[in-house]
Amino acid sequence: MPETDLFSELRPKAFAIAYRMLGSVSDAEDVVQEAFLRMHQAMREGAEISSPRAYVATLVTRQAIDQLRSARVRRERYVGEWLPEPLMTDPSPAEQAETADSLSLAFLVLLENLTPPQRAAFLLREVFDYPYADVAGIVGTDVDTTRHLVAKARAHLQERRPRYHASPRQQEELTRRFFAAAERGDLSELEQLLAKDAAFHGDGGGKVPAMARAVTGGDNIARILARWLPRLRQLGVRVEVTMVNGGPGAVTFDADDRIVGVLGVTIVDGRITTIHSIVNPDKLRHLGPTSDLGRHLQSGARPWS
Repeated sequence: MPETDLFSELRPKAFAIAYRMLGSVSDAEDVVQEAFLRMHQAMREGAEISSPRAYVATLVTRQAIDQLRSARVRRERYVGEWLPEPLMTDPSPAEQAETADSLSLAFLVLLENLTPPQRAAFLLREVFDYPYADVAGIVGTDVDTTRHLVAKARAHLQERRPRYHASPRQQEELTRRFFAAAERGDLSELEQLLAKDAAFHGDGGGKVPAMARAVTGGDNIARILARWLPRLRQLGVRVEVTMVNGGPGAVTFDADDRIVGVLGVTIVDGRITTIHSIVNPDKLRHLGPTSDLGRHLQSGARPWS
């Protein structure tokens, strides 16, 4: 098979592994590119690669483990909460169940609590369905150790992992109601749509205004949104409901159609339980032109103040 065809065939799965490992689109693309460069060099030097799929998965995973270890040091110095870079996705019906569960912002945040080897072993086994023997070879452990890594990761995630009980259509309808109520400043409607123990997480990275720590409690979040979105709307900001990381969410645009932020929501039992808001422009550039509205607000009154 020509190398260009091989790249096209293997790249989607390689990127899927790298992105779930790193939570960064740019870092995942770099890792995938480096993996294919290494495979290309190995093939030019006459290496016999019986399974390019396994070869690339091994290179991507091991590079991602190394990057994740160094990234954790950087994230300790990160200003405010660290959230993953969002993906704007529209999965096929066949992919919907897997994507919504393993690609959501909420789940990627949970994965941050695992060690890099645990994260790699769990994703390869539980999400991508690699046999334990293959996972052991990729991660560089024996089968018993791999089983232990997966079991420990599964136990850690099981109680915290978000579960989805509504259909994609139901989630979209609730999300539309929620953001419409926020734009109207309808406090009563927002309180009805938010779970009592809901949490709002924001990532501005110190570049634009964002809450320094998570806000908890549906009533508190409703009051903030009822003040925030109507004020932003007066500045020309509009909200477009769309798929974010395989689940319900929205993108906000300024008057010049530049991206202000991306929000992903988690819905359980007909209520919004978690909102993740990414407004750090460095994490949005892969989606298109970013707005300077946040920098403008930084020098003035914050919309939630």
